Amino acid sequence: MTVYQPDENRYDGRMKYRRCGRSGLKLPEISLGCWHNFGGPAPTDVQRNMIHTAFDQGITHFDLANNYGPPFGSAETNVGQILKDLPRDELIISSKAGYIMWDGPYGEWGSRKYMLASLDQSLKRLQLDYVDIFYSHRFDPDTPLEETLGSLNTAIEQGKAIYCGISSYTSDQTEQAVEICQEHGWHRILIHQPNYSMFNRWIEKRLVQSCQQSGMGIIAFCPLYQGLLTNKYLAQVPDDSRANYASQFLRPEELSEPTLQVVRALADIAANRSQTLAQMAIAWILRLDQVTSVLCGASRPEQIIENCKALENPDFSDDEISSIDALLEQVELPGSLWARETD
Repeated sequence: MTVYQPDENRYDGRMKYRRCGRSGLKLPEISLGCWHNFGGPAPTDVQRNMIHTAFDQGITHFDLANNYGPPFGSAETNVGQILKDLPRDELIISSKAGYIMWDGPYGEWGSRKYMLASLDQSLKRLQLDYVDIFYSHRFDPDTPLEETLGSLNTAIEQGKAIYCGISSYTSDQTEQAVEICQEHGWHRILIHQPNYSMFNRWIEKRLVQSCQQSGMGIIAFCPLYQGLLTNKYLAQVPDDSRANYASQFLRPEELSEPTLQVVRALADIAANRSQTLAQMAIAWILRLDQVTSVLCGASRPEQIIENCKALENPDFSDDEISSIDALLEQVELPGSLWARETD
């Protein structure tokens, strides 16, 4: 097998880096999410090529969670094996704990028992001494928030994480978390990872401002709304789409003809910008200064290269923003304009 040699020009300016909130850490404007397509019994050539391609594009941040797969944990195992090909000190590797990982009363949510045990397991799978960012993957309504946040602080104090973050917390929960860390003198929360896209704009109502005031960066996941904000559905719903085989992804009501008409109109705006719809959707998220990075998944290396081309035209005119806003107001999805904080 050919030994991978990173592209010597990976930092030539194609990839831009943004400071994460009020910190010294910079993240690439596009990060690689390993939620889908990195599970399985062993690393595949496609998985290796995606990681290598991402790094050659200047992507230094690889995002994981304990239960990514399937099966649970396999994404960390596979990605950890592949990342051994890359220089560790040039990488930001993140993991999370919060969703179901193993059976019994200690295998999910936000208890200290679960959080720290999960991190130890993740480090073994990743073959690392530490992760750069360790997240609380979801708010636990039954565990005191002090306990969950105290676990993140302990992870940093033990040298098993450098920074900590939260994901999918509401604005109220985020502000409460910031206050608790301040009261206890704990390491502050560096970053929030919310679901954010053209069709899920809930963070604009309040969370963006809350994160900015607390010095927290934002990294958006699901930027393409599970593929709806791509060219995939412009003509018809393809037989191999997620909408046809996985109800937890796109639902039938999200592929209604009125919604698809809006998608086509957005694609026209993108074409006038010399972009694909996906590229415009990524650039649109990065229009917010408070957003540090956009978390993009991929199923093949070529998608990563195409996504990175979004950075070639990052600016929007006032007319483009107005036209996009007018179109988004026509879409009636749970998160199409202002989702409830609990969505």
